[in-house]
Amino acid sequence: MSQALRIAFSPCPNDTFVFHAWTHGKVPGATPPEVTFADIDLTNGMAERGELDVLKVSYAELPWVLDEYALLPCGGALGRGCGPLVLTKDAATPADLAGRTVAVPSERSTAYLLFRLWAADQVPGGVGEVKVMPFDEIMPAVRDGAVDAGLVIHEARFTYQNFGLTCLADMGEHWENTTGLPIPLGAIIAKRSLGEERLRELARTITTSVRMAWDDPEASRGYVLEHAQEMDPAVADQHIGLYVNEFSADLGEDGYAAVRGLLTRAAAEGLVPPLAPDALKFV
Repeated sequence: MSQALRIAFSPCPNDTFVFHAWTHGKVPGATPPEVTFADIDLTNGMAERGELDVLKVSYAELPWVLDEYALLPCGGALGRGCGPLVLTKDAATPADLAGRTVAVPSERSTAYLLFRLWAADQVPGGVGEVKVMPFDEIMPAVRDGAVDAGLVIHEARFTYQNFGLTCLADMGEHWENTTGLPIPLGAIIAKRSLGEERLRELARTITTSVRMAWDDPEASRGYVLEHAQEMDPAVADQHIGLYVNEFSADLGEDGYAAVRGLLTRAAAEGLVPPLAPDALKFV
């Protein structure tokens, strides 16, 4: 495995933490990656166009790309207590969102799927206009009254109060209470055309990179903070602690059940195409 693999992931702390060892040549024998940093809405689009070898995408994107890409059993973001939040400027009830404008990070994001499943339960008549924005622009837009509510992800969980905003609902809490499953957020996918041997080697490389990051968290700190958009180091540590967990090393039975559960429910609501029976199967 000598030819570089082209990979895109976000500059968020969980991704830079997970991929630090691999991207810095610290995983013995691993194929070197060529890294592109891109927000999740962009990487979802890259996957649909088949542009790169390896991508971090939303789990919600999988039904559109699994013909060309395989879901890797590691490197992604699932967990408990880490779901997207619906924020408003003033305290409100879910019913108050009926017909209102809501900013979201991507219509193909897991956050948006979870939001749609929640709104179907909680917002009579449904929300009004949905505006897609880069996730770092959503809280200022809610604060400034450009939109009525915002669906936020990533470190916004820890910083929304700095914008004077209120958490109306936690999508992850709703998901966990309804299903008992962890929350599937971001997936790592790789082109099936790489072949089974390279895909298995890639999964081993990413799992090793995760474990190396856990073994020596300080080694990745400079890389994490360099890309964390002036984020407070304490917030970056909270972000990593929440989104990098046992599912990052191995999806396992619960992880796969969560992904299957989300996409099956979403397909039943007509939000995504149904998955083929073996679509999630690794090589």
